[in-house]
Amino acid sequence: MDVIKEIIQNSAIGPLSKGYQNLVLSLFMSIVFTLAIMFVVLLVHGYSGNIQFGY
Repeated sequence: MDVIKEIIQNSAIGPLSKGYQNLVLSLFMSIVFTLAIMFVVLLVHGYSGNIQFGY
Protein backbone atom coordinates (compact mmCIF):
# COMPACT_ATOMS: atom_id res chain seq x y z
CA MET A 1 0.00 0.00 0.00
CA ASP A 2 2.90 2.35 0.66
CA VAL A 3 4.15 1.81 -2.89
CA ILE A 4 0.78 2.80 -4.36
CA LYS A 5 0.66 5.96 -2.22
CA GLU A 6 4.18 6.90 -3.30
CA ILE A 7 3.34 6.37 -6.97
CA ILE A 8 0.26 8.57 -6.60
CA GLN A 9 2.23 11.31 -4.83
CA ASN A 10 4.89 11.35 -7.56
CA SER A 11 2.37 11.30 -10.43
CA ALA A 12 0.45 14.14 -12.05
CA ILE A 13 -2.50 13.69 -9.67
CA GLY A 14 -0.31 13.96 -6.58
CA PRO A 15 -0.97 17.65 -5.80
CA LEU A 16 -4.73 17.31 -6.34
CA SER A 17 -7.17 16.83 -3.50
CA LYS A 18 -8.15 13.37 -2.27
CA GLY A 19 -11.55 13.65 -3.95
CA TYR A 20 -10.01 14.21 -7.37
CA GLN A 21 -7.46 11.46 -6.77
CA ASN A 22 -10.24 9.02 -5.91
CA LEU A 23 -12.22 10.11 -8.97
CA VAL A 24 -9.27 9.61 -11.32
CA LEU A 25 -8.38 6.25 -9.80
CA SER A 26 -11.97 5.01 -9.94
CA LEU A 27 -12.23 6.10 -13.58
CA PHE A 28 -9.00 4.25 -14.39
CA MET A 29 -10.16 1.13 -12.54
CA SER A 30 -13.52 1.15 -14.35
CA ILE A 31 -11.73 1.33 -17.71
CA VAL A 32 -9.43 -1.55 -16.76
CA PHE A 33 -12.36 -3.59 -15.44
CA THR A 34 -14.33 -3.00 -18.65
CA LEU A 35 -11.37 -4.06 -20.80
CA ALA A 36 -10.92 -7.22 -18.72
CA ILE A 37 -14.58 -8.14 -19.16
CA MET A 38 -14.36 -7.47 -22.91
CA PHE A 39 -11.29 -9.71 -23.12
CA VAL A 40 -13.04 -12.55 -21.28
CA VAL A 41 -16.11 -12.25 -23.53
CA LEU A 42 -13.85 -12.30 -26.58
CA LEU A 43 -12.10 -15.44 -25.33
CA VAL A 44 -15.38 -17.22 -24.60
CA HIS A 45 -17.35 -16.19 -27.71
CA GLY A 46 -14.59 -15.25 -30.13
CA TYR A 47 -14.68 -18.49 -32.11
CA SER A 48 -18.21 -17.81 -33.30
CA GLY A 49 -17.41 -14.31 -34.56
CA ASN A 50 -17.72 -13.61 -38.26
CA ILE A 51 -14.81 -11.45 -39.40
CA GLN A 52 -15.00 -10.07 -42.92
CA PHE A 53 -12.60 -7.75 -44.67
CA GLY A 54 -13.55 -5.57 -47.59
CA TYR A 55 -16.17 -3.06 -48.57
